[in-house]
Amino acid sequence: MKYGKSIELFLVNGTADSIVTAELSNWNGKAIKIPRIEVAGCRREDITQAGVYFLFCKDADGSDSVYIGEAENVRERLVQHMRDYTSEKEKYYWSTAVIFVGRDLNKALIRFLENRFVEIARSLKRYLVLTKNTYRNTVMKESQIAAMEEFIENVKILLGALGFKVLEPLDKPDKSKNDTSGKGQTEEIRLHLERTIKDVGKIEADGIRTSEGFVVLKGSHISPVDDNTISIALKEQRKKASIESGILKEDVLLSSPSYAAMFVIGKSANGLTS
Repeated sequence: MKYGKSIELFLVNGTADSIVTAELSNWNGKAIKIPRIEVAGCRREDITQAGVYFLFCKDADGSDSVYIGEAENVRERLVQHMRDYTSEKEKYYWSTAVIFVGRDLNKALIRFLENRFVEIARSLKRYLVLTKNTYRNTVMKESQIAAMEEFIENVKILLGALGFKVLEPLDKPDKSKNDTSGKGQTEEIRLHLERTIKDVGKIEADGIRTSEGFVVLKGSHISPVDDNTISIALKEQRKKASIESGILKEDVLLSSPSYAAMFVIGKSANGLTS
């Protein structure tokens, strides 16, 4: 059973566009969201501690990418990232960093956290993960692993609250619309589409409504052809999706049921009836 969480957000300079800290009740960890342009001049003590960090990038085509790292002094590491970009050692440009620090974090623990976060982000495929290598052979006690797994769950909550869903699954059902009990419980509503398309044959796909839109699920049949009744942006999304022999190899988030239907069949469609 899931319980409510209390999050304290503090706008350090009085605006959400500047530094924001986020803390969960009864947890000794803390999130610090900081814009790139404020890192060099920031003298906060908490960002000089050992921790893990997420560097969020928006690519030219509108897609999202993230670099996940760890450092014993996070501020120094972020400044080094900026130097590396200036000297063209790094090709990506991040605009926002979200840092997580906590009491008693050390090198072994932050290496463990970095590796776990990279694994989770890559498996969920919301963002392109730019981190190349992580330390996978950290030796820790069973109690330490349990504590860090709890740390990870809290990081997921705070990242989502700050607007970054890099660690959240796409196919999370929309509780606000599916819950009829009034007790915060939900039953997943899975929807099915079937369509016979000339020169292609029968197309079948499954999807689920979520709080973010509509997810076409992995394993759905996708029409290999499309026409000019769908937008250029949707055509590009179809091209980028992982599709092999007409089968979708990953969950894909669309903004609405109609966009989901058009993504599947490659033609204009009403998602509510399709």
